[in-house]
Amino acid sequence: MSATTDLPRPRRESPAGPAPTARLALKPADAPRGLLDGAWWPRSRDLLSELPALIDVLDPTWARITRIAVNPQHWPVIPRKIPVHGHVVKAGWFTPELDPHKLLLLSYSVGRWDLLVIPPQTDETTATRLMAAATTVTGPPLTASALIAAEGGPGATPTVGRSQDADESEEAWEYEGGAPTIRVDVPARPSRLLVGM
Repeated sequence: MSATTDLPRPRRESPAGPAPTARLALKPADAPRGLLDGAWWPRSRDLLSELPALIDVLDPTWARITRIAVNPQHWPVIPRKIPVHGHVVKAGWFTPELDPHKLLLLSYSVGRWDLLVIPPQTDETTATRLMAAATTVTGPPLTASALIAAEGGPGATPTVGRSQDADESEEAWEYEGGAPTIRVDVPARPSRLLVGM
């Protein structure tokens, strides 16, 4: 008499390649603070899959990121907690208070950083220009939405029913203390730190 045992079949797992690195550009460490500290170009609008690669780069550079905040306009799902390697990042969202093209990052030990979020479907040439513009230390500081609108990229908010002059004067009042808005072309030079391009 012979006995047979049903053993589970060996699984054939395809070797997964390394996780993609974050596509990121940061201002130099000695640069003065402005409206933006850099730019991030995620591959999708899925925070659970995109944030770990970003945090892997930022934790050693800026200190442990503990919280993030986004505007839900461009993020279909915002989980309250996002597991990253070694810890959990808590996520929040603010609709009127936070620029829809910006990611706010917080660290208990160091402070706050603001990154331009370049829409995932942006072409590489445009994304490179936006990264350079977000990390420039010369010229007037521009908001994340102003950079996207200046580039005319995906997700740019068209001005419907209002004049462009009215929008510019409001932006100047809010972000530049009433000084007139200066229109500048987005610079074509790359920033000092480009990761994962």
